[in-house]
Amino acid sequence: MIEIKNCPSLLTAGFDSYSPRGRRELFGGARVNHLLDFEFEGLRKDRRLTDAMHRISVSGVQEKFPAVVVDGQIRLASTDDRSRYILKPAPWDDTLQSRKLVPVNEHLTMQIARQVYGIQTADNGLCFTPKGQPVYITRRFDVVADGSKLEMEDFATVVGRNEQTDGKEFKYSGSFEEIAHGIRQNVAAWMVDMERFFDLVVFNYIFANGDDHLKNFSLIRQGADLRLAPAYDLLNTSLHVDGDDLGLDGGLSPNLDRSDVWDRTGHPCRKDFQQFGLLIGLLPKRVEKLLDRYMSIPDAAISLVERSFLPKKQKRYYLSIVQERIARFRRG
Repeated sequence: MIEIKNCPSLLTAGFDSYSPRGRRELFGGARVNHLLDFEFEGLRKDRRLTDAMHRISVSGVQEKFPAVVVDGQIRLASTDDRSRYILKPAPWDDTLQSRKLVPVNEHLTMQIARQVYGIQTADNGLCFTPKGQPVYITRRFDVVADGSKLEMEDFATVVGRNEQTDGKEFKYSGSFEEIAHGIRQNVAAWMVDMERFFDLVVFNYIFANGDDHLKNFSLIRQGADLRLAPAYDLLNTSLHVDGDDLGLDGGLSPNLDRSDVWDRTGHPCRKDFQQFGLLIGLLPKRVEKLLDRYMSIPDAAISLVERSFLPKKQKRYYLSIVQERIARFRRG
């Protein structure tokens, strides 16, 4: 059985289950058992659950299960339920390095984005199987309290990419400038959301999220307006795969005059992100202020890593990856 010393949602020290604030943010204040009463390994052959799963890529495949909370217990949703949560156990692809740590990695990276950098993210936490395996849980932000579903489109749809016309890897085609163009065309308050988008692109680079593809950015309807959806699916993919710096094949933009550092080393630096920020319409002072936050790793981020559910070796590796990215970033 796993020993819990920190809140499995906010990583607040001194809690053996969800802290009061963690319960409030993730479960609306309800007391919820952090232990599941089922394992996932036996579900692989259950066709009903297989049909319910959504799929994403972290080199291999990560399964997602719709879930609800009933009487303080996290349950898999039936076909008649409007799921309010999504469960993501460790990927079943056993060729993926340290695959059982993917849920812990995602939870930590999402908490750093939210708590340290103020990035709007989906509410999230961890729960655990009876055998102690961590499972990532996130509350759906596209389903509201009355159970109705908000209109939401990912940027593969927004920019017109699909498997029929662009092949199986369609979600990795294009550039981040195309997403910026989609924001400007669809969001009335585009300048606010463009800053949010730019901040997220830089965060993903510094925290080595090489899987930030078109389907990991979305627009969601809030009232009469479309807005950039909260961030989701953030994780340090370099813990598991040898990936690219940026998740899209076209990089930041085909219209960017790459820095000498990028040409020489193969990795973008601060100057490249400066140019990208200006290219997508941000004010120079705002670009500089946002980039300044990534010149070193904040103590608060280090503390979250230390309080996370990663093993000690992977905690050191996680931090070394981020420090290497910052070193690249500071070259220009």
